[in-house]
Amino acid sequence: MGIVTSFQNILDNIFLPLFEVVGLDLVDDESKPEGRPTKHMPTPAQWTNIFNPAFSYYVYYCYANLYTLNKLRESKGMTTIKFRPHSGEAGDIDHLAATFLTAQNISHGINLRKSPVLQYLYYLAQIGLAMSPLSNNSLFLDYHRNPLPMFFLRGLNVSLSTDDPLQIHLTKEPLVEEYSIAASVSGLSPSLCTTDTRGSLLTRQFGGFTSLCCYVEATSHWIGKEYYERGPNGNDIHKTNVPHIRLEFRDMGRAGQKAEAIPWRSVADINENAVLMSSAFQEELGARIKD
Repeated sequence: MGIVTSFQNILDNIFLPLFEVVGLDLVDDESKPEGRPTKHMPTPAQWTNIFNPAFSYYVYYCYANLYTLNKLRESKGMTTIKFRPHSGEAGDIDHLAATFLTAQNISHGINLRKSPVLQYLYYLAQIGLAMSPLSNNSLFLDYHRNPLPMFFLRGLNVSLSTDDPLQIHLTKEPLVEEYSIAASVSGLSPSLCTTDTRGSLLTRQFGGFTSLCCYVEATSHWIGKEYYERGPNGNDIHKTNVPHIRLEFRDMGRAGQKAEAIPWRSVADINENAVLMSSAFQEELGARIKD
């Protein structure tokens, strides 16, 4: 019978991964031209066109359905599924605007270099960027023009990742390959590399854990028991090798920027002003795109 030795193997291959899913991605060629979304677009049940909806349409409805599913999983004490689509690898800037409003992390995001406004928002919200410079070098952007070092220096939540390792990479350790080339070509210091590693562990979801308690235990094992604390309080230097002063500097800088950008303090005030922020942001983004 080969690899499959029983019917149970078939059932396990189908259903066991469904209990271990930790993230949902959306992948397509973002460079393809697409229509602009409008407020008069049909609902998914009414969408019968021969062409695909816009990227933002996909993102919104995937986010909305995943939100409902996560509420159910959370009520059962299970881990939630993160929404982490490909965004900003190519195509329109508004892809990044859509994922800023919906995603917890994104893959790539190199087009943030074209939009200082969105780049600043991603910095304030600390939305994770899983960047793959070697893949970008093969498809869209020369390695020396990749914004990875700039994003690091500006304090964005960046981590190195692999993309299409069977096609792009030349060794059996594609992630080590990404780190070694980034360190030698982009000049990333050891402290930046360890900061990147810590950030990648904070933004990732450990596969194989259906219980939230197991996930917390695994994360604590790798980066420390107080990993959820901000700044140096959440850093176990013996596990991460990240200097406390680096995290303290980043945390103080971001707190100051947030205080200037968002003057209100309470959760109630933030909820009341969320709609105003969203509409103002969209107007500003639209004006910049037209310019």
